[in-house]
This record gives sequence, structure tokens and C-alpha cells, in this order.
Amino acid sequence: MENTIQQPLIQVQGLKEYFKIPGKGMLHAVDDVSFDVYEGETLGLVGESGCGKSTVGNVIMRLLQQTEGKLFLQGEDVFSADKEQQKEFCKKMQIIFQDPYSSLNPRKTIRSILSEAYIVQKICPKNEIEKRIQKLCETVGIAKELLDYYPHELDGGTRQVVGIARSLSLNPKFIVCDEPVSSLDVSVQAKIINLLMDLQKKFDLTFLFISHDLSVVRHISNRIAVMYLGQIVEIAETDMIFENCHHPYTIALLSAIPKVDVNDKTERIILEGDVPSPINPKPGCRFAQRCWMAREDCKTQDPTLQEIAPGHKVACHYAAVSRKEAKTAKTTILSSL
Repeated sequence: MENTIQQPLIQVQGLKEYFKIPGKGMLHAVDDVSFDVYEGETLGLVGESGCGKSTVGNVIMRLLQQTEGKLFLQGEDVFSADKEQQKEFCKKMQIIFQDPYSSLNPRKTIRSILSEAYIVQKICPKNEIEKRIQKLCETVGIAKELLDYYPHELDGGTRQVVGIARSLSLNPKFIVCDEPVSSLDVSVQAKIINLLMDLQKKFDLTFLFISHDLSVVRHISNRIAVMYLGQIVEIAETDMIFENCHHPYTIALLSAIPKVDVNDKTERIILEGDVPSPINPKPGCRFAQRCWMAREDCKTQDPTLQEIAPGHKVACHYAAVSRKEAKTAKTTILSSL
């Protein structure tokens, strides 16, 4: 799915999020992350648990205060905005949370939850709120008789649909989808993903879709950014990531996807060694300890995210090594052990 739009809707530049660990130092949850999201597209952000992808979404939504970095929405600086400007940005940027239960107030009915944004933002008279809620329910497929229910009276899928409806209430341009289907059954996941894709087409929405499920990300995303230990190591169009990725971590990640075809003899790459600590990380590539292609300079010099082809960026000193050569190198190393 080729992206032809030139001007990004969202620009993330040099984003850092550090947490102080008493007696130990600074935990680098997000370390110098930069990417663009173009209007109308879905950028998938993937990586193993703890890599910092959800933290990126929370910082973008100002749920966490960034340590460093900039965020632009349609060229406007979000992090430098005052309270009034922030209120306007809230209308344009929304989030769907991972847990549809804890993200909804258990003491409020679905009607109260969906009306809250209209009341806080004061975008319509009070006598029009009910009409807007009814329209919102029609849009996402919530039965109107459920409006007087409480979150605990709904199943997980319906609760997540309520979360989606809430995110749409202010007609946003950009939505962070923070693992919105990870806690749901597979059949319900498909329903939610299809709903998000339909809504995107209908309202020309732009998504940052955060997930660790590569199959889901492949289905919904135009481009994919791969994170490892707080940093983006590769970013490209979806087909390019799955067919011609270059970073060793991406190659290993894709090799772990379960195969339905019993005749598929693709070798699964099992990474050796432990994941380095994100607390006061040492210089060099953070994947070097587990990488079969690592050389001495990988352990001392930080790789930068460089463009190796139009729209395809990789943070690896040896990104020119092809996927085939990388697998050959892995096999050679294993046979010598």
C-alpha cells in the first residue's frame, strides 16, 4: 500500500522518556524516537513487551511528560502549547486504551461516559448531547438499550467498542490505538479491527496502531515501525517489512510468526542471550548482545536510523547485508558452536 501523501499529519522528533530509578539511575523507556504519520494512513508500531511502544503512545497523548523531544500536529507544536491550545489538541487527538475495563469509569453508565467529552469541551448545548450520543451509537454499532448499563455489565468486546465510540466523540483527526485487541478473543479481535478500518475510511482517520501481534498489524497498517529496547530499528511500508526487511531483530521477529502452511520450511531464529537492561544503557547497538551479525563496532558505536531505500529506514551498521546473507551468517555461526 504505497503512501503518496507528502505532508505528515503527525511528526515525532527525538522523543525521549526517562524514568528515575532510585539508587540505580535512569531507565531509558523511549530513547530518541522519530517518525512521521501521514494523513489517512495507519502506522503500526510493533515490538516485544517492554520495548517502549505504549510509552510512545502515552507521551504523544500527554499522559506522560516527555523528557526531551518535539511533537507536531499539522505543523503545530503540541508540547509547547498552553492550556487553551491543549484543549483544542484534545479534540484532534484521541486514544483507545488496551484494557477496555480499567479505561472506563465503573461508577458511570455508558451514557455518562459518552457524554463526558461533550460536557468538558462544551461543543454543543446540553439538550443536543443525547442526540449526539445516539448518533455515535449508530456509527459504531452499540445497541441503544445498553446506554444505561455499567461497564461491568458488558462483555470485553462491547466495552472496547464503547472506548472506540468515546474516542470518536470529538471528531478527531488522529487516534492512538494502544493494543486495542490484545485482551480480546480472536473472533472479537476481527470484529474490532474491521470496525476500525471501516471508521478510518468513513471519517478519514489517521492511526498509530500499537501492537505486538504482527498478523494484526500487517492486516491494518500501511507502514510499520519496529521497536527494540526504546528505539526504532526499522521502518518501512508493510509489504517491505514482511518481504525484504534488513534489521536482524526484524528478521528474527518475523521468523517467530506461527505458520499455517505445514510445507513452509522457513527457519525460526531463536535469539540467544538476555535482553540488555534499559537502565543506563551502554553505548553501541542495543541488539548487539543477541545479534548473529554483530561485530566489534556494533558494541561501541550507536547505529543511526538511515534510509537504505525510498521510505525504508534501518538502524544497523550492516543494513546492506541482505536477508539471505543474514540467515546464512546465522546458520554458519550456529554450526560453529
